Amino acid sequence: MKKRGMRRQLTGTIVSDKMDKTVIVLVERLVKHPLYHKYIRRRAKFAAHDEKNACRIGDKVLITGSRPISKTKKWRVSEILVKAE
Repeated sequence: MKKRGMRRQLTGTIVSDKMDKTVIVLVERLVKHPLYHKYIRRRAKFAAHDEKNACRIGDKVLITGSRPISKTKKWRVSEILVKAE
């Protein structure tokens, strides 16, 4: 039996939990500018599947790439790293 490769994983903060079983995760990364060599903060928002509706705004979560669940959802919340106060 063939083993599946490592799926892509990202860490981010939840900015919206208004939908049912879906959260919006903001992922920030640092990119070095090619000419000026200064680090720039890049942001991306991903819609992630949250099966148990356990996530709240401000939580830090680990999301894993998966098969498309809907038009915009291609990520799943694999674990909650830090709960928001």
